[in-house]
Amino acid sequence: MQECRIVLPLASCFLFPLIVPQNEQGATEFLRETPLRFIMPASGGFMYIEVAVAKVPKWASLESGDTLEMIERPRGGFSFVLADGQGSGRAAKAISQQVARKAIAELAEGVRDGAAARAAHDFLYTHKGGRVSATLNILSIDLTTGTLVLSRNNPHPVIVVKPDGEVGLLDAPSQPVGIYPRTRPVITEVALEPGLAVVVYTDGLALAGEGRGGPMDLPAVVGEMAARGLDARQMADELLARALALEAHRPRDDISVLVLRVHPETGDPVRRLYVQVGTGT
Repeated sequence: MQECRIVLPLASCFLFPLIVPQNEQGATEFLRETPLRFIMPASGGFMYIEVAVAKVPKWASLESGDTLEMIERPRGGFSFVLADGQGSGRAAKAISQQVARKAIAELAEGVRDGAAARAAHDFLYTHKGGRVSATLNILSIDLTTGTLVLSRNNPHPVIVVKPDGEVGLLDAPSQPVGIYPRTRPVITEVALEPGLAVVVYTDGLALAGEGRGGPMDLPAVVGEMAARGLDARQMADELLARALALEAHRPRDDISVLVLRVHPETGDPVRRLYVQVGTGT
C-alpha cells in the first residue's frame, strides 16, 4: 500500500493529517474520519468525547452516495450531518451533497437542528418536485447545555448505549427528506455523560448480509462492543468490517457508520481530527 501525508494546521487547535492510501490495484478503499477528540466541562468535572466515521462506497462504484459534513457550531460544540441520497454513484452523491450542505449552511448561521433539517427537506422537495429522496441524520454536541441532540429523517433507528450498558433504539417513525411536503425530523436530546455511546448509520449497514445468512443484530453487536470498552474509532471500524464480511467484501450499497463515545476526562486538552481517504484512479 502506498500513501502520502499532508498536514494542515487549522483553527481551534486542530491538527488535520490527511492519509491517502491506495491498494495494489489503485482502487478506492474507504474513508475514515477518526477520531475527533475534545474535552468539555460537565456538572461532575470534564468529559472526553470521541467521534469517528467509517464509510465505503458500493462495490465497483468509485463514489459513495453518502455524504458526511462537520461544522463547529457558532455557540459552541460540533454538528455532524450524514445524508444518503437515493440510489448510488454520482447521482446519489449529488443529492446527498445538496442535502448535507444545505443543513450545514443553516447550522453555521446558528439555526437549530430541527429547523436546519426542515430547510434541507424544503430545498430538496422544491428543487426536485418530490421525486427524489434522501435520509438525513444530524448529530450535534451542544457544549453549552452538555447534551447531545439527534435529528433523524431516516427509517433506520439510532442506537444509544447508556452508561449503565442498557442498549436503546431511537426508532420513532421517521420519513426521508424530499418526498412529502410536510416532512419533519424526529428530535431527541440525550445528556452527555461518561459511558455514553451512540451509533448513526445509513441503510447499507442495516442491510449488509441480507439474503446471505442474515444481517447483523446491530443493537446486540453495538452493546457488546461498548461493553468491551472499544473507543469510537474501533467501533466504527469493526462495524464496517463485519458488514463487509457479510457482503463478501462486495457491498451492494454504500455503507456509512458514525460513532460517538464519551469517556471520563484524560487530562489531554488537545483537539485532534484525523482523516483517511481512499483516492481511486
